[in-house]
Amino acid sequence: MHASLVGTVTLAVLASSAAARTFIVVNKCAYTIWPAIFTDPNAGDSKPDQTTGWQQDAGQTVTFNVPDDWQAGRIWGRRDCDFSTNPGPTSCVDGGCNGGLVCDPTTGGGVPPATLAEFTLGINGNPDNYDVSLVDGYNLPLRIDNNKGCPVADCPVDLAPNCPAEIQGPFDADGNPVGCKSACLAGLGDPTNNANCCTGTHNTPATCPSSGVQYYDYFKQNCPNSYAYAYDESSGTALFTCDAALAADYTITFCP
Repeated sequence: MHASLVGTVTLAVLASSAAARTFIVVNKCAYTIWPAIFTDPNAGDSKPDQTTGWQQDAGQTVTFNVPDDWQAGRIWGRRDCDFSTNPGPTSCVDGGCNGGLVCDPTTGGGVPPATLAEFTLGINGNPDNYDVSLVDGYNLPLRIDNNKGCPVADCPVDLAPNCPAEIQGPFDADGNPVGCKSACLAGLGDPTNNANCCTGTHNTPATCPSSGVQYYDYFKQNCPNSYAYAYDESSGTALFTCDAALAADYTITFCP
């Protein structure tokens, strides 16, 4: 009797410390993608209970749990991957990571351009913060929904085909563009004092307005509910919040 009581108490403690959200990753693309997860190693130890990289075929859905206090996490998709030789950041045409199929938990943040779903779930009274980031560029259409009526963050448009020539790419084996780089990632502008990168004298929101960022309008007009450059919060449609008390579950859809 005593032993079973201890077991019950232990289970209760485990249950109370394992509060989690449900995250659903949906691949509505007509082709296979390789989703990945990265958690900033400086942002705590809480991580999703899902592997950091996997293959997901067209039409497939993957569901996993994410701790209530997940901080500085990102989910993205990789395209045109082959891990049979040289498994690592160059295994995919874009979005690849250190580690190959399963991204390294410390250094596997992904090679841009890559469309990112970014999350910092609310703790200490703060709301959930989430966004679809195009700060380093785009590689897949992406949408973040939730089950509590909080705003949708998305970039539902394929930006690659009409991407301006000097930021277009990379390209697949057939020569088709599968990405669109930011002006900063494409190397446009001064290496150290660059309005496109918000570096040097442009390192504050006041000194790095969106008007000074080349091709900002291409990203923002096509994907208004995305984070289109480093200081895009002033647009009012870059970073979204949801009351953490609602404990929202999130759906990340590729090619929505």
